[in-house]
Amino acid sequence: MHVVIVGGGVMGAATAWFLTREHGVQVTVLERDASYATASSALSACAIRQQFSTAINIRISQDSLAFYRAIGTELAVGDEVPNIGLVEPGYLYLAGTPAGAAVLRDQHTLQESHAVHTALLSPDELTKRFPWINTDGLTLGSLGLSTPTSGEGWFDGYAAMQAFRKAATAIGVRFLEEEAIDFVVEHHDGPPQVRAVHTASGQSIAADAVVIAAGAWSARVADKLGIALPVHARKRDVFAIEANVDAESALQQAPLVIDTTGVWFRPELAAGQFLCGAPPRGEDRDDVPLDQVDHGLFEEVIWPALAARVPAFDALRVTSSWAGYYEMNSFDHNGLVGPLGAYTNAYTACGFSGHGLQQAPAVGRGLAEYIATGEYLTLDLSPLRVSRIDEGRPLLEKNVI
Repeated sequence: MHVVIVGGGVMGAATAWFLTREHGVQVTVLERDASYATASSALSACAIRQQFSTAINIRISQDSLAFYRAIGTELAVGDEVPNIGLVEPGYLYLAGTPAGAAVLRDQHTLQESHAVHTALLSPDELTKRFPWINTDGLTLGSLGLSTPTSGEGWFDGYAAMQAFRKAATAIGVRFLEEEAIDFVVEHHDGPPQVRAVHTASGQSIAADAVVIAAGAWSARVADKLGIALPVHARKRDVFAIEANVDAESALQQAPLVIDTTGVWFRPELAAGQFLCGAPPRGEDRDDVPLDQVDHGLFEEVIWPALAARVPAFDALRVTSSWAGYYEMNSFDHNGLVGPLGAYTNAYTACGFSGHGLQQAPAVGRGLAEYIATGEYLTLDLSPLRVSRIDEGRPLLEKNVI
């Protein structure tokens, strides 16, 4: 069996590694830009959490965290042991209304039922645990705790992607710098099947199955098969800031904080260094060039919110900024995984809306199982099926960042 995967980011590379390592499948991965200059895998803020409001997202992230905790063993190539710098200070969700607090309590019940441990903190408890926070206007906080079955934090997403790619290459996966531009499809008397992938350089690569894992560009690729996917490239800006905070400050050990305004921040390793961001101002348009960082977003939205919530951020400066694409699934902001339309040998893993890096290990493993055996063996990913779009059954997630 030969599988061609379109897209060599973390999702494509993880799927390729699991297909070959666990099922002995021959895999070719097509990546149009081997520099990954605009890839979400290289530009993401790279966080992982289990504070979701749907059971499937909780389970996927739990399984993926377990993999990332063991990545040095799982993806070692000879003496080369990958290190993704995973840290687990947690996520801190803040609510500013009674309704928001009720949502956090409801989600706490669901999360605890799946062995995801969180602490619900009143304003007074928030002050005791995080003396740097201004609790004015807050009703409740939910802090993710690190335990054997759960944990939240961040890691080096580019290192994780490269670890999957190197490990996959070491076991025989072929990575080609090629752009897929069309497919050879056979119809005959039964359902359609993909037989080959045409590339921009003129190659025709035979395939027994194909996977579209091209991130924000997946819809354009799927369109060549006559499949409409609601996946869009939505720009998100990230700002690196510096504040007058020393290495021993409690603020330097902060979790990733999601404010009631939608502004988020987290510390970096160096003293006084933080990352922050927020949803875009105005219309969330497709395909905005990545070199158009919205500095007004920082000046008018992010900085005021940071200074109001954390007095130490009243004086700070931006040291750098960049933008990357969310592969936004506009249908319900959750991943699309599994068979594509009527095709018997075409699949996808896309539309994760900011969750792709954190969910790649579990999704890559599950999709590999489905392609190789026709069913999910470890974790049932059918709630993420593409057909839920035509069914009109969105998988609604309350905790969308």
